[in-house]
Amino acid sequence: MFTDKCSTIDNINDRKNIITDLINRYRHRVDFLTIRLEAAESTDILLRGKKIDTLSESTSLGGQVRACYKGGWGFSAFNDLASLQERMEEAIACARIIGDDETILAEVAPIQTVCTIPLIGSDPRNISLTDKKALCDHYNDILRSYSDRITTTTVSYSDSTQNIIIATSEDTLIEQSWSDLEMRFSATARQENIVQTGRETTGSRKAYEDLSQLDRQVTGAAQRAVDALALPVIPGGTYPVVIDPILTGLFVHEAFGHLSEADMAYENPDLLETMSIGRRFGSEELQIYDGAAPHLKNSQLEEIHRGSYYYDDEGTPATTTQLIKDGVLVGRLHSRETAGKLGEKPTGNARCLSYHYPPIVRMTNTWIGRGKTPVKELFQNIPIGVYASNWLGGMTNGEMFTFSAGEAWMIRDGKIAEPVRDVTLSGNVFKTLANIEAIGDDFYWDESGGCGKGGQSGLPVGCGGPSLRIKDVVVGGETV
Repeated sequence: MFTDKCSTIDNINDRKNIITDLINRYRHRVDFLTIRLEAAESTDILLRGKKIDTLSESTSLGGQVRACYKGGWGFSAFNDLASLQERMEEAIACARIIGDDETILAEVAPIQTVCTIPLIGSDPRNISLTDKKALCDHYNDILRSYSDRITTTTVSYSDSTQNIIIATSEDTLIEQSWSDLEMRFSATARQENIVQTGRETTGSRKAYEDLSQLDRQVTGAAQRAVDALALPVIPGGTYPVVIDPILTGLFVHEAFGHLSEADMAYENPDLLETMSIGRRFGSEELQIYDGAAPHLKNSQLEEIHRGSYYYDDEGTPATTTQLIKDGVLVGRLHSRETAGKLGEKPTGNARCLSYHYPPIVRMTNTWIGRGKTPVKELFQNIPIGVYASNWLGGMTNGEMFTFSAGEAWMIRDGKIAEPVRDVTLSGNVFKTLANIEAIGDDFYWDESGGCGKGGQSGLPVGCGGPSLRIKDVVVGGETV
């Protein structure tokens, strides 16, 4: 249990003058210098079947120093504030050893501010560990009691409240804070040699209550696992496919979003040529965006998603970046360095998982814009095809992707027909974007994302979009 929930935050706030004084003392030795301090309070619970795997509450206080000299970066992380000056000297020494070129950082106006993404419901820090454990037990009971064919269940809960201070040698001093919550559920069912798994993941930056009323979703995970035992395996082949908004969100994040991260491009000339601004990737109806900036309406926060914040971990203001406009590539995601090297505007996409890691270019909330086609019309004139919904998992390798659907049905003569299992969707992202035949008029935000890149896994992101109709998708299944 926390001994004093306010002491860590108060301690980090008291250090503002100290870190700005240290930056002023050392700034002349490098081209750019920044300190990021972080105080965090977190809870982690993991149940595997009847056993408790993890049950913990923790606090952490630490930081990082980044220095850039002649294009070379030095980095040093610490969890002892008394060693801050030593860590600064260490980061500066590394930068000066490595640097042999030119420091190019896109300009960002200095800012001094304090900001918080406000909760609209209960703060997870005010919910006892006992109550959080009881919630996990409740969901685990739902999974385990659904059927005697359920053999394995897992339930995980996590929350983290972070308070971050960013100070730079360009006179930026930002303090910002937020809370992030996530739950994951899985149920595995077995019948003889057939094994099927149903999963659900959800998260929030709004309120603890967003995780406390999930009985329907948890039941759905168990139901999908059990129902799939009796379903036929889809015949493998190439089909026209309709995907639901959850799979659309996964697709735009995994298959396209990572290719939009500019560090991937400027380090790879071939990819930079492929992802050249002005290149057409889809129809004029296709719009793709990424953005962390919380949306305001009448001075009230209207939209907050898992990837929302006001400033990234370099102190660059969050933006909304259009990546594809009317089917044409018009933007990409940047840190200050990638923006400077490519001569483009910074987008506020430099993020780190915690103070242990340097910021790298990461997505925030990524989505495909809503279309105009009524969802029912997406199925019309498909003699035989596949409707895929939800997701089990997936992987990407450059331009290629493979995703597993959580549920799927055959489409026959323009209507949803019998359910099938073991549906995987594969393809080339650029060909798939070009093969989008229609974009639905629905839309859904999926808050289940925990993105991994560069050894930093579990970074909260949001993704969303409408239903899509795509031609010529390779669907894995039984060989016929």
